[in-house]
Amino acid sequence: MTDTAAAEETRASWLPMVGLFLAQVLMSYNVSALPVTLGGMVDDFGVPPTDISTAIVTYGLVVAALVMVGAKIGQRIGWAIVFRTVVVVFALSALTMIFAPSVGWVIFAQALAGASAAIIVPSLVALIAENYHGAQQATAIGSLGSARALAGVSAFLIGGTLATYVGWRQVFVVVLVIAVAVLVLSFRLRSDAGNADISIDVVAAVLIGAAIAMLTLGVNNLNSWGLLLPDPAAPFTVLGLSPAPVMIALGIVLVQLFFVRTRRRAAAGGVPLVSLSVFGSARERAAIYAMFVVVALEAALNFTVPLYIQIVQGRTAFDTSLAMLPFNLTVFVTALLVVRVYDRFTPRTIGMFSFGLTTVALVWLSLVVTNNWETLPTILGLFVFGVGQGALVTLVFNVLVTASPKELAGDVGSVRGTVQNLASAVGTAVAGALLVGILSTNVSLAVASNVELPPELVAQVDLDNTNFVSNDRLREILAGTDATPTQVDAAVALNEEARLRALRLGLLVLAGISALAVVPASRLPDYRPGEIPESVATGDGAPAPVPGGRS
Repeated sequence: MTDTAAAEETRASWLPMVGLFLAQVLMSYNVSALPVTLGGMVDDFGVPPTDISTAIVTYGLVVAALVMVGAKIGQRIGWAIVFRTVVVVFALSALTMIFAPSVGWVIFAQALAGASAAIIVPSLVALIAENYHGAQQATAIGSLGSARALAGVSAFLIGGTLATYVGWRQVFVVVLVIAVAVLVLSFRLRSDAGNADISIDVVAAVLIGAAIAMLTLGVNNLNSWGLLLPDPAAPFTVLGLSPAPVMIALGIVLVQLFFVRTRRRAAAGGVPLVSLSVFGSARERAAIYAMFVVVALEAALNFTVPLYIQIVQGRTAFDTSLAMLPFNLTVFVTALLVVRVYDRFTPRTIGMFSFGLTTVALVWLSLVVTNNWETLPTILGLFVFGVGQGALVTLVFNVLVTASPKELAGDVGSVRGTVQNLASAVGTAVAGALLVGILSTNVSLAVASNVELPPELVAQVDLDNTNFVSNDRLREILAGTDATPTQVDAAVALNEEARLRALRLGLLVLAGISALAVVPASRLPDYRPGEIPESVATGDGAPAPVPGGRS
């Protein structure tokens, strides 16, 4: 076959990539739709918003815990077959969301979706490596970042409209339709046969799964179980301590045991659960750290904004979609365009500049944000944050993927899935715990100094054990107490001020995390990301310079 004929064949093969693109949209839309439907589920099931955030955390936890096993299953059975199977399971999770009778079923549905995504995530990278080469491969890899951003825009626009004017369940009908489209298109994919000789390290799988579960549950319950000493809501204590920090410490220990187990298995000639060469150089580790931070920041913002608009302000999901539109559109456009500057700027330069943008944007938002998210200064802050976010999501993924050879594409995909979904779960959990914790402190301090709110009234309302509620809901609660109209107004004003201060301080904390991420960004490579190499020739774990790149 001539080079021209080969090129024609490659150009004619974009249809399979549409299926892979939609598979990324499928996962990202599902996650983005959960905050959009927050208000509807809270009203439908009669539960606090933190219960819905548990479903978001559950999805990320399951993906992160199982994605390395998912990569090995794909390598053993064959990527295309496994991909089609789990897309069907994802469709079943969408059906469960549509007909869920309680929040418990919502959590179960997201666990099912997470288990499916644990195989979809590594399969995307592996199937791109098997179906595309050269410039098309770079375009295909970059499109996954823009797919996440497009899904965010779609979830907030389409999902917000449906949730407001039709119902929150119909938002997940879209998930079902996308899953069916992905399944149909998946039959156009080429895939190598699986390798039955590949074994799964069950011990390592248990270690990393348990580690991620401990880390996620620990972070998610820091506020409700106690930062150090146990709160009354803690299910048990460990030597007089809250179980949350103990779980986090245990998770860190289990991660270290996982790496010890993986090194020993590789040294003995066995097949590890994930190749440690993916973490081989400082540049690759820097990309992983940067990916964790940028995804966690995105998840925190995607939880915080709907929380304030739908729960605090009592507005609709459509209002949420309009408020988030500048951010999501900016992320989408930037993720598409950032690949065009790879010839002019190195990943290191782009990474440091982008984290600088996200830091400045979060500080700016903490200064200008009010209870109205549609003000011009707030929109400007979301726009700047979106530019940095969109550039980083595509950049760090490209750096990580193109640093490892084709045969490790599944391992790279599993690392990406573990990092992104653990970061998403941790970002959501931290945002919820941080904001509720600051709010509770603010309310407690304000109540103690407010002479218009006597202790007897505080005891009736339980203001010092508060969560996020709208002003109208607080007035309804106070209507069932002995509060006078003056005391009602005082309590509402106190709660409103405490919420806004909690938001501003929370954004400042996120800005500090973003600023610290400049450190790993400064260790990103100074060459241009290129094609997934067939092999890596260097012996120190560093990736070989790609064609056309700078060393």
